[in-house]
Amino acid sequence: MFKILKKQKLNEAVTSFTVEAPFIAKKVKAGQFVIIRLDKTGERIPLTVSDFDRTAGTVTTAGQAVGYSTKKLATFCEGDFIADMVGPLGCPTEFGNPKKAIVIGGGVGCAIAYPQAKALKNMGAEVTVIAGFRSKDIVILEEQMKKVSDKLYITTDDGSYGQKGFVTDVLNGLIVKDSYDLVIAIGPVPMMKFVSAATKPYGIKTLVSLNPIMIDGTGMCGGCRVSVGGETKFACVDGPDFDGHLVDFDELTLRNGFYKEEEAHACKMGGLN
Repeated sequence: MFKILKKQKLNEAVTSFTVEAPFIAKKVKAGQFVIIRLDKTGERIPLTVSDFDRTAGTVTTAGQAVGYSTKKLATFCEGDFIADMVGPLGCPTEFGNPKKAIVIGGGVGCAIAYPQAKALKNMGAEVTVIAGFRSKDIVILEEQMKKVSDKLYITTDDGSYGQKGFVTDVLNGLIVKDSYDLVIAIGPVPMMKFVSAATKPYGIKTLVSLNPIMIDGTGMCGGCRVSVGGETKFACVDGPDFDGHLVDFDELTLRNGFYKEEEAHACKMGGLN
Protein backbone atom coordinates (compact mmCIF):
# COMPACT_ATOMS: atom_id res chain seq x y z
CA MET A 1 0.00 0.00 0.00
CA PHE A 2 1.26 3.46 -0.93
CA LYS A 3 0.04 6.44 1.05
CA ILE A 4 -0.88 9.71 -0.68
CA LEU A 5 0.87 12.50 1.21
CA LYS A 6 -0.12 15.44 -0.98
CA LYS A 7 -2.72 16.08 -3.67
CA GLN A 8 -2.67 19.12 -5.95
CA LYS A 9 -5.11 19.93 -8.72
CA LEU A 10 -3.06 21.45 -11.52
CA ASN A 11 -6.08 22.22 -13.72
CA GLU A 12 -9.59 20.87 -14.20
CA ALA A 13 -8.34 17.60 -15.70
CA VAL A 14 -4.81 17.10 -14.33
CA THR A 15 -4.04 16.15 -10.72
CA SER A 16 -0.68 15.66 -9.05
CA PHE A 17 -0.10 13.16 -6.22
CA THR A 18 2.93 12.89 -3.96
CA VAL A 19 3.13 9.32 -2.69
CA GLU A 20 5.22 7.65 0.00
CA ALA A 21 7.40 5.23 -1.99
CA PRO A 22 10.95 5.17 -0.57
CA PHE A 23 12.27 2.23 -2.62
CA ILE A 24 11.12 3.77 -5.91
CA ALA A 25 12.34 7.23 -4.89
CA LYS A 26 15.77 5.77 -4.17
CA LYS A 27 16.30 4.64 -7.77
CA VAL A 28 14.04 6.66 -10.09
CA LYS A 29 15.56 9.09 -12.58
CA ALA A 30 14.22 11.68 -15.00
CA GLY A 31 12.36 10.11 -17.91
CA GLN A 32 11.10 7.04 -16.06
CA PHE A 33 7.55 6.15 -15.06
CA VAL A 34 5.54 3.97 -12.69
CA ILE A 35 2.50 1.74 -13.08
CA ILE A 36 -0.14 1.88 -10.38
CA ARG A 37 -3.23 -0.14 -9.49
CA LEU A 38 -5.83 1.63 -7.36
CA ASP A 39 -7.18 -1.53 -5.74
CA LYS A 40 -6.95 -5.29 -6.13
CA THR A 41 -9.50 -5.34 -8.96
CA GLY A 42 -8.19 -2.23 -10.71
CA GLU A 43 -6.47 -1.94 -14.08
CA ARG A 44 -2.82 -1.01 -14.49
CA ILE A 45 -2.25 2.70 -15.13
CA PRO A 46 1.15 4.01 -16.33
CA LEU A 47 1.92 7.43 -14.85
CA THR A 48 4.73 9.88 -15.35
CA VAL A 49 7.12 10.55 -12.50
CA SER A 50 7.03 14.32 -12.47
CA ASP A 51 9.27 14.71 -9.41
CA PHE A 52 10.90 12.74 -6.61
CA ASP A 53 12.65 13.32 -3.29
CA ARG A 54 15.17 10.65 -2.31
CA THR A 55 15.59 12.04 1.22
CA ALA A 56 11.87 12.17 1.95
CA GLY A 57 11.26 8.91 0.10
CA THR A 58 8.49 10.35 -2.05
CA VAL A 59 7.48 10.13 -5.70
CA THR A 60 5.22 12.65 -7.40
CA THR A 61 3.06 11.65 -10.35
CA ALA A 62 0.64 13.56 -12.53
CA GLY A 63 -2.36 12.12 -14.32
CA GLN A 64 -5.09 13.41 -16.60
CA ALA A 65 -8.62 12.24 -15.81
CA VAL A 66 -9.76 10.80 -19.14
CA GLY A 67 -10.91 7.24 -18.43
CA TYR A 68 -12.64 5.31 -15.65
CA SER A 69 -9.52 4.59 -13.58
CA THR A 70 -7.86 8.00 -13.94
CA LYS A 71 -11.16 9.68 -13.05
CA LYS A 72 -11.39 7.47 -9.99
CA LEU A 73 -7.80 8.33 -9.06
CA ALA A 74 -8.70 12.01 -9.19
CA THR A 75 -11.20 11.42 -6.35
CA PHE A 76 -8.51 10.06 -4.01
CA CYS A 77 -7.45 12.38 -1.19
CA GLU A 78 -4.44 12.92 1.06
CA GLY A 79 -4.24 10.02 3.49
CA ASP A 80 -5.78 7.54 1.04
CA PHE A 81 -3.80 4.54 -0.17
CA ILE A 82 -2.97 3.26 -3.66
CA ALA A 83 -2.87 -0.54 -3.66
CA ASP A 84 0.14 -1.05 -5.93
CA MET A 85 2.91 1.04 -7.46
CA VAL A 86 5.63 -0.58 -9.56
CA GLY A 87 8.74 1.21 -10.71
CA PRO A 88 10.87 2.81 -11.77
CA LEU A 89 10.08 1.54 -15.26
CA GLY A 90 11.55 2.47 -18.61
CA CYS A 91 15.01 3.84 -19.31
CA PRO A 92 16.27 7.07 -17.75
CA THR A 93 16.83 9.91 -20.19
CA GLU A 94 20.33 9.92 -21.67
CA PHE A 95 21.10 13.62 -21.84
CA GLY A 96 24.74 13.41 -22.81
CA ASN A 97 26.58 16.55 -21.75
CA PRO A 98 24.71 19.47 -23.35
CA LYS A 99 25.69 23.04 -22.69
CA LYS A 100 22.49 24.56 -24.13
CA ALA A 101 19.21 22.69 -24.24
CA ILE A 102 15.58 23.35 -25.08
CA VAL A 103 12.87 21.38 -23.27
CA ILE A 104 9.40 21.49 -24.83
CA GLY A 105 6.21 20.38 -23.12
CA GLY A 106 2.75 20.25 -24.63
CA GLY A 107 -0.22 20.23 -22.25
CA VAL A 108 0.04 17.46 -19.67
CA GLY A 109 3.41 16.60 -21.26
CA CYS A 110 4.79 19.45 -19.16
CA ALA A 111 4.61 17.09 -16.19
CA ILE A 112 7.37 15.08 -17.89
CA ALA A 113 9.19 18.10 -19.28
CA TYR A 114 9.60 19.58 -15.80
CA PRO A 115 11.87 16.82 -14.36
CA GLN A 116 13.83 16.80 -17.62
CA ALA A 117 14.50 20.53 -17.34
CA LYS A 118 15.31 20.14 -13.65
CA ALA A 119 17.85 17.40 -14.35
CA LEU A 120 19.52 19.44 -17.09
CA LYS A 121 19.69 22.50 -14.85
CA ASN A 122 21.31 20.44 -12.09
CA MET A 123 23.88 19.26 -14.66
CA GLY A 124 24.86 22.87 -15.28
CA ALA A 125 23.25 23.28 -18.70
CA GLU A 126 21.63 26.47 -19.91
CA VAL A 127 17.97 25.48 -20.14
CA THR A 128 15.20 27.06 -22.18
CA VAL A 129 11.67 25.72 -21.60
CA ILE A 130 8.80 26.12 -24.06
CA ALA A 131 5.40 25.12 -22.69
CA GLY A 132 2.38 24.99 -24.96
CA PHE A 133 -1.32 24.85 -24.05
CA ARG A 134 -4.66 25.32 -25.76
CA SER A 135 -5.66 28.17 -23.43
CA LYS A 136 -4.77 29.94 -20.20
CA ASP A 137 -7.12 27.88 -18.02
CA ILE A 138 -5.13 24.66 -18.50
CA VAL A 139 -1.61 26.06 -17.93
CA ILE A 140 0.24 23.90 -15.39
CA LEU A 141 3.55 23.98 -13.48
CA GLU A 142 4.47 27.50 -14.59
CA GLU A 143 6.19 28.46 -11.33
CA GLN A 144 8.04 25.15 -11.09
CA MET A 145 9.34 25.46 -14.65
CA LYS A 146 10.49 29.02 -14.01
CA LYS A 147 12.75 27.76 -11.23
CA VAL A 148 14.52 25.19 -13.41
CA SER A 149 14.96 27.23 -16.58
CA ASP A 150 16.99 30.21 -17.69
CA LYS A 151 14.20 31.23 -20.07
CA LEU A 152 10.56 30.16 -20.09
CA TYR A 153 8.20 30.70 -23.01
CA ILE A 154 4.50 29.88 -22.70
CA THR A 155 2.32 29.63 -25.79
CA THR A 156 -1.43 29.24 -26.10
CA ASP A 157 -3.35 28.30 -29.22
CA ASP A 158 -5.94 31.03 -28.63
CA GLY A 159 -3.57 33.72 -27.38
CA SER A 160 -5.26 33.92 -23.96
CA TYR A 161 -1.87 33.72 -22.20
CA GLY A 162 1.76 34.09 -23.19
CA GLN A 163 2.53 34.05 -26.89
CA LYS A 164 -0.23 33.13 -29.33
CA GLY A 165 0.66 30.19 -31.50
CA PHE A 166 2.46 26.87 -31.19
CA VAL A 167 5.64 25.72 -29.48
CA THR A 168 7.26 25.29 -32.90
CA ASP A 169 6.81 29.01 -33.57
CA VAL A 170 9.07 29.78 -30.61
CA LEU A 171 11.42 26.88 -31.38
CA ASN A 172 12.00 28.01 -34.96
CA GLY A 173 12.82 31.52 -33.78
CA LEU A 174 15.38 30.21 -31.29
CA ILE A 175 17.26 27.66 -33.39
CA VAL A 176 17.65 30.02 -36.34
CA LYS A 177 19.44 32.55 -34.10
CA ASP A 178 21.48 30.37 -31.74
CA SER A 179 23.09 26.95 -31.41
CA TYR A 180 21.70 24.23 -29.16
CA ASP A 181 23.07 20.80 -28.26
CA LEU A 182 19.79 19.15 -27.33
CA VAL A 183 16.04 19.48 -27.78
CA ILE A 184 13.59 17.38 -25.76
CA ALA A 185 9.91 17.32 -26.78
CA ILE A 186 7.11 15.74 -24.76
CA GLY A 187 3.43 16.02 -25.58
CA PRO A 188 0.92 15.19 -28.31
CA VAL A 189 2.27 13.12 -31.18
CA PRO A 190 1.74 15.87 -33.83
CA MET A 191 3.69 18.32 -31.68
CA MET A 192 6.63 15.96 -31.27
CA LYS A 193 6.54 15.18 -35.00
CA PHE A 194 6.76 18.86 -36.00
CA VAL A 195 9.42 19.64 -33.39
CA SER A 196 11.56 16.80 -34.78
CA ALA A 197 11.02 18.04 -38.33
CA ALA A 198 12.11 21.55 -37.28
CA THR A 199 15.36 20.43 -35.63
CA LYS A 200 16.42 17.84 -38.20
CA PRO A 201 17.85 20.30 -40.78
CA TYR A 202 20.05 21.76 -38.03
CA GLY A 203 21.31 18.39 -36.84
CA ILE A 204 20.23 19.05 -33.26
CA LYS A 205 19.93 15.93 -31.10
CA THR A 206 16.20 15.58 -30.45
CA LEU A 207 14.60 13.26 -27.92
CA VAL A 208 10.87 12.56 -27.74
CA SER A 209 9.00 10.72 -25.00
CA LEU A 210 6.45 8.34 -26.51
CA ASN A 211 3.23 7.30 -24.80
CA PRO A 212 1.53 4.55 -26.79
CA ILE A 213 -0.86 2.15 -25.06
CA MET A 214 0.91 0.31 -22.23
CA ILE A 215 -0.39 -2.65 -20.25
CA ASP A 216 2.26 -4.64 -18.39
CA GLY A 217 5.23 -2.26 -18.63
CA THR A 218 7.69 -5.12 -19.17
CA GLY A 219 7.57 -5.56 -22.96
CA MET A 220 5.50 -8.76 -22.79
CA CYS A 221 2.18 -7.53 -24.22
CA GLY A 222 3.60 -5.68 -27.23
CA GLY A 223 0.91 -3.01 -27.09
CA CYS A 224 3.41 -0.17 -26.89
CA ARG A 225 5.49 -1.15 -29.92
CA VAL A 226 6.77 1.68 -32.09
CA SER A 227 8.97 1.84 -35.19
CA VAL A 228 12.26 3.67 -34.70
CA GLY A 229 14.80 3.74 -37.49
CA GLY A 230 13.00 0.88 -39.23
CA GLU A 231 13.19 -1.34 -36.13
CA THR A 232 10.42 -2.37 -33.75
CA LYS A 233 10.91 -1.04 -30.24
CA PHE A 234 8.81 -1.24 -27.10
CA ALA A 235 8.24 2.11 -25.40
CA CYS A 236 7.96 0.57 -21.94
CA VAL A 237 11.39 -1.11 -21.92
CA ASP A 238 13.36 0.49 -24.77
CA GLY A 239 11.99 3.97 -24.06
CA PRO A 240 10.02 5.99 -23.43
CA ASP A 241 12.68 8.31 -24.92
CA PHE A 242 13.66 7.86 -28.56
CA ASP A 243 15.50 9.77 -31.28
CA GLY A 244 12.79 12.01 -32.73
CA HIS A 245 14.44 11.99 -36.14
CA LEU A 246 14.01 8.21 -36.39
CA VAL A 247 10.48 7.71 -35.03
CA ASP A 248 7.73 6.75 -37.47
CA PHE A 249 5.17 9.24 -36.17
CA ASP A 250 2.60 8.42 -38.85
CA GLU A 251 2.49 4.78 -37.78
CA LEU A 252 2.31 5.82 -34.13
CA THR A 253 -0.65 8.09 -34.89
CA LEU A 254 -2.47 5.27 -36.69
CA ARG A 255 -1.88 2.82 -33.83
CA ASN A 256 -3.02 5.28 -31.18
CA GLY A 257 -6.12 6.06 -33.24
CA PHE A 258 -6.91 2.36 -33.57
CA TYR A 259 -6.87 1.82 -29.82
CA LYS A 260 -9.01 4.90 -29.22
CA GLU A 261 -11.59 3.63 -31.71
CA GLU A 262 -11.58 0.20 -30.05
CA GLU A 263 -11.96 1.81 -26.61
CA ALA A 264 -14.88 3.94 -27.79
CA HIS A 265 -16.55 0.89 -29.35
CA ALA A 266 -16.08 -1.12 -26.15
CA CYS A 267 -17.60 1.68 -24.07
CA LYS A 268 -20.67 1.81 -26.35
CA MET A 269 -21.07 -1.96 -26.22
CA GLY A 270 -20.77 -1.89 -22.45
CA GLY A 271 -23.25 0.92 -22.05
CA LEU A 272 -20.63 3.33 -20.73
CA ASN A 273 -20.47 7.03 -21.59
